[in-house]
Parts: sequence; structure tokens; C-alpha cells
Amino acid sequence: MRSDGVRWRERSRLVRAARLWRTRNPHTFRDKVRYKMLRDHRALVVTFADKAAVRDYVAAAIGSRYLPHAYAIVDDPEALHEVHLPEAYVVKPTHGSGAAIVVSDRAPGEARLPSEPGSWVYRHVRPEFAAREDVVRIAHGWLTQLYGQGPNREWVYGQVPRRVIVEEMLTGADGGVPDDYKFFVYHGTCVFVEVDTGRFGRRTQDFFHTDWQHLPLSGGSPWADPEPPKPALLGEMIEIAEQLGADTDFVRVDLYDVDGRVVFGELTSFPAGGDSPFDPEYFNEEFGRPWTVPRRYGR
Repeated sequence: MRSDGVRWRERSRLVRAARLWRTRNPHTFRDKVRYKMLRDHRALVVTFADKAAVRDYVAAAIGSRYLPHAYAIVDDPEALHEVHLPEAYVVKPTHGSGAAIVVSDRAPGEARLPSEPGSWVYRHVRPEFAAREDVVRIAHGWLTQLYGQGPNREWVYGQVPRRVIVEEMLTGADGGVPDDYKFFVYHGTCVFVEVDTGRFGRRTQDFFHTDWQHLPLSGGSPWADPEPPKPALLGEMIEIAEQLGADTDFVRVDLYDVDGRVVFGELTSFPAGGDSPFDPEYFNEEFGRPWTVPRRYGR
């Protein structure tokens, strides 16, 4: 194993050749994600994965008004000691997914930051339990890690500069976390919408067509009860998602509706690293059907 932690199998030309061969004629959604992971090495895909660089892409495509406010983007976490932050904010590494420190007074009273410096976890804590030196310590640990080079093989994160970004904490008028809307955009057209609720509580997940017809699909979490209503800004969100996905064959566009304000979340080229669960399984093919993968990607 090299010092960057990448196992020999992830660097083997024979292993890569075998994976290319196995994914040469993809039909299902998972197969097409894996096909794209192995073949789409465009700079655009790297930009989508970079939580800092994607902000410029979004600003150019749809306008900066849709971006969450960024309090800081730093190369060295020590610089966070000098950044004035409000009571609520979110700290994330720019070169990976699934890690964040969310600070707000809505966090459970017993929640604490992890003690390990490199903990790659999503943690929600109150301001009094988010000492700046602890946040800096965890951020330093993030920057020592090369994300996405294990079983999922998301090579793209290895091309992203390792930095730390601090953004506004998105909350509704009631102080709660807004629902997360995920738009599946194929060749510039949105076909499916996923709605995730209860990020810090009972998580639910529902899938819809763009006409808000509920799909009998489970992606792991239970359905919401009652069913999520059609959002008032659905048309605007679909239009935004299609604009952001216009330059690629597939991307999942994550957006929030914060009391009538549409806010950008992220762009995901490789959902679940090609391991998205579908129950019933036939939806794996349904989600792959609108996607015609190119024979060859450009640069």
C-alpha cells in the first residue's frame, strides 16, 4: 500500500481492464454509473465533485443567488481560528462526501464531536460543544485523507484540492432543516425526483416522477407518512436542475426549498458509487432507461 492509502488493486491496469470489460454494455442505472465512473474523466466531472469549484459553475449557469452563503474556504484549517462565524454553520471538506460538522442550537443535547481527528462522519452539535480548536482538529484530519479510493473507486475526488468550506446552516422559518430534493437529470432533462426528510431524526425517502406521481420504490429508508406534498417551487427547481445538468449525460442535482428560496446543494455524477439500492429491483432498469451513455467521453 502506498502512503496515500490507495490499495494496489485500485492502481492495477489488469483490474481496470477487467472492470472496463464488465461494464462495456451497461443497461441498468447501477451499471451505467459504474460505466461513467470508469470512463468519464472530463474536467467538468471534477468541478462537479469539488464543493468549492462547483460554486463558480453554479453561479455562471444559474446565478449566485442560488448558492448558500460561504463564510470561508481555506487551504489550512488553522485559518478557521480567524473566521467570524454565526451561531449556526456547516463545515465540510471540499474533496469528499458524507463528512460534515453541523453546528446549531437544534442539535441533541447529548451530541458531541468525535474525538478522533480524522473522523469522516456527519455530526450535528450545539454551539457550546463545537470549540473552534476541535473543529480545526477534525478538519486537519479530513485533509490527510484521500476520499473515494476504496471499494467505490470514485477517482474524481483524488483530483479535487483538499480544502475546507464553511457555509450557512439552512433552516426554515420553524428552525427545522428543509427537505432535500434530488433531481435525476439525463441529457439535460429531469425524469425522477427523490425527496429526503428528517436528516437529524427519523429519515424518510420518497421517489416521484416530475408530475409528482409517487413511485412504489424504496431506496433504503422508509416512505414518509403522510406522503410529501408537491413543492410550490417544483417547476423552478426542475428548470434549475436541467440548466445545471445541460452539459453532461447524467447528474443528480440536489436542491433545497428554504421558505420560498431555492438553494443549491450539490452535483453528484456517481450516486452511491454505483451501488444505489432499488426495491423492487426492476427500478434499477427504470432509472437507467432514460440514460444513453456515450461510446466515448470527451476531455
